[in-house]
Amino acid sequence: MPPSRQSRLALLCLLFTAAVTAALALRKPLQVHAGTEQEAAATARHTYHEKIAAKYNYYQGKENPFLPSNMTTDNGEFMDPKSFPTAEYCGHCHKESHTQWRESAHSNSNRAPWYLKNVGLLNDEKGIQFSRHCEGCHDPIAVVAGAITTGAPKKRPYDQDGVTCTVCHSIKSVDTRGTGSYVLGVPAVLVDETGAPITRQVSDVEILTHLDRHSKAVMQPFYKTSEFCSSCHKAALPHSLNGYKWQRAISLYDEWQNSSFAKQSPLPFYSKDSVSTCATCHMQREALTTIDPGAKKGQLASHRWLGANTVVPQYYKFDAQAARIAEFLKAGSFNVDLFAIEHGDRNAAATADNTGTLSAPLGLTNFALKPGEPVVVDVVIQNKGIAHSHVPEQRDMYESWTAFTVKDSTGKTLYESGATDPKTGELNAHTHSFTNRLININSTLNARHEVWNNRIVAYNNSIQSGRSQIVRYGFTVPQNSGDLTITATVKYRRFAQHFMDFGMGKHYDQPVVDMNSSTRVLHIGDNKPDAPLAAGVKDTSIKEWMRWNNYGIGLLDAQQYAASVDAFQHVSKLRPDYADSYTNQAIVEIQWEKYDDARPALEKALSLSPNNARALYYRALVERNGGELDAAIVDLQSVATQFPRSRDAHRELGFSYYQQHKYETAKTEYQAVQSIDPDDLSAHYILSIVYRRLNMKPEAAKEAAAFADQKDDPTANTYALEYLRKHPEVANESVAWHVDVLDPVTAGPGIAQLAPAPPAPKP
Repeated sequence: MPPSRQSRLALLCLLFTAAVTAALALRKPLQVHAGTEQEAAATARHTYHEKIAAKYNYYQGKENPFLPSNMTTDNGEFMDPKSFPTAEYCGHCHKESHTQWRESAHSNSNRAPWYLKNVGLLNDEKGIQFSRHCEGCHDPIAVVAGAITTGAPKKRPYDQDGVTCTVCHSIKSVDTRGTGSYVLGVPAVLVDETGAPITRQVSDVEILTHLDRHSKAVMQPFYKTSEFCSSCHKAALPHSLNGYKWQRAISLYDEWQNSSFAKQSPLPFYSKDSVSTCATCHMQREALTTIDPGAKKGQLASHRWLGANTVVPQYYKFDAQAARIAEFLKAGSFNVDLFAIEHGDRNAAATADNTGTLSAPLGLTNFALKPGEPVVVDVVIQNKGIAHSHVPEQRDMYESWTAFTVKDSTGKTLYESGATDPKTGELNAHTHSFTNRLININSTLNARHEVWNNRIVAYNNSIQSGRSQIVRYGFTVPQNSGDLTITATVKYRRFAQHFMDFGMGKHYDQPVVDMNSSTRVLHIGDNKPDAPLAAGVKDTSIKEWMRWNNYGIGLLDAQQYAASVDAFQHVSKLRPDYADSYTNQAIVEIQWEKYDDARPALEKALSLSPNNARALYYRALVERNGGELDAAIVDLQSVATQFPRSRDAHRELGFSYYQQHKYETAKTEYQAVQSIDPDDLSAHYILSIVYRRLNMKPEAAKEAAAFADQKDDPTANTYALEYLRKHPEVANESVAWHVDVLDPVTAGPGIAQLAPAPPAPKP
């Protein structure tokens, strides 16, 4: 089979590089100048800008041409889309990168039918100019070209490339507001000998003659940071979109920055040995299969950006991408632990104080099961391998859940939760889902991702990085069933089925990935601890102390404080040298507002780990609550010294100084908070007061306005309450702790006798 055109071009690139390298020793290298080319390009750009500006819908004023997106250009003017080289142009030499990128979500960000259908809703309801909010990250070239306006062509050739090579590699700066908070410059794949960008499309010959200048043109150190990714993988719904108020949409960067993966905060429940950025997980180096000069030692930073989009590769038949994403989702994201059985009445067993008889941890303790006995199985789900929440991004339309089954000795399903309807694919409404419910002014679900109509989140069951959730399943031990096999599985599919069907205009089956699963056999009668592993067999199970620790975290988040303290005390008994077990006990007491009870545990933690930043932080909260402001400040200063990017340390320091009326120092600390998160609500509030007291009236007014816009709207609670009143089948999920009571499966395999999901709104 003859080589493809791309293969021949890539080979020519390599051959030419070798030829040029040899020639450079014999003659003066090619001189490439920007010179008057820059002036000509600037003139042409301004001419294009004036042409677009004459007909452009500046609905937010000429000073804000790109709102509701936060993106802008280096001089605020529009850019001719022809100034962006195509991905195919870059793929002449970067064949491997191009192949990977083509199968990625970035490449297909603005052509997938479900995305276009959703944006079409916004355009029809409010006007095309409002979709700049979406397109600033999904189709940046269209936004900077001034094409997202009334009367502009709806189909554009560059839409097929979505976030193309020269978008990311032409970004000049970013900040962490998100929603496209980047500054885009005119693309240049080469700089001249003075370092000035050459914005015309240069030839392969020129690039290969000056590879160092090519690298300077297309690579910046900040491209490797998580802050770079935050410009789009963090987003808000501003007043300029919804005409209502600012609301947070996604906060992946903030979640990463506060996680153990970033190592910028002392507060996570677990710590990591090294820092992981966005690129560490999503751009892992892969061995070359074709040719790419950007590779190092035969490996390329993956431009697949493996994540959770399982539908793009299925729809476009990208088999390699589909397989890699499935592997990525299964690679240690979760621990699923069948941790305990609560005996007794299924409703009484799971009281707020966990007063039922508890058999735990399963596999390490003796217990008995009786026919006809009501029991509750406690399943602990730990988000251990994801540096942000699960599900990530827009949680209202993504779908991940816990499936649970009880089978008899013949394999017959007796009880089930987490089933999907075999005809419609809809997930049963009683299922424990890692999702949220976004509610509009009519107290109905925004089931088609109409985020511009959001008013409140009825509840949020997403699971944060490093945290655990306890999912409880109650059932009656059947008569004459033999052994029972219980299985819990974390499942994932890209979209809620009703959204997928809306986006496709018909029913569309999506791939479902089992991210992790755990199974245990329960005997009717006595159950003994698991037999020890055979010699030489590696133990891959979760350590007993960690099982109790995860259980304690889940109980804490479920507001079962007494039971949480008890779980963390089990950790202390198993690992008496583990300082965090005592700090964790103190955290529960503080959240329970029993500050004095937290002191002994914190002192024990600090005796085991002197100057431990996590323990110092919580001791400072106890000290400040007791009026010991000076002591609290000393502790918080130590925390901030050890973790200078800890927003929590700077925030609490600032508030402590504010209480002491040290306004200048408080201002400095809250400005540090805003340097990490420009949208921190407490910083807006306190700075509005501090600036006023420092006679900085314009700054005070700005912060007060930001606080008023970003604070919660208390009147919106009525929308959530009305929605939950109408849908008792999902209201259970809004309760901090609850039991999913299972009825026997009687309608055939895979169909539990539970209420159906509420119907999705009709398109």
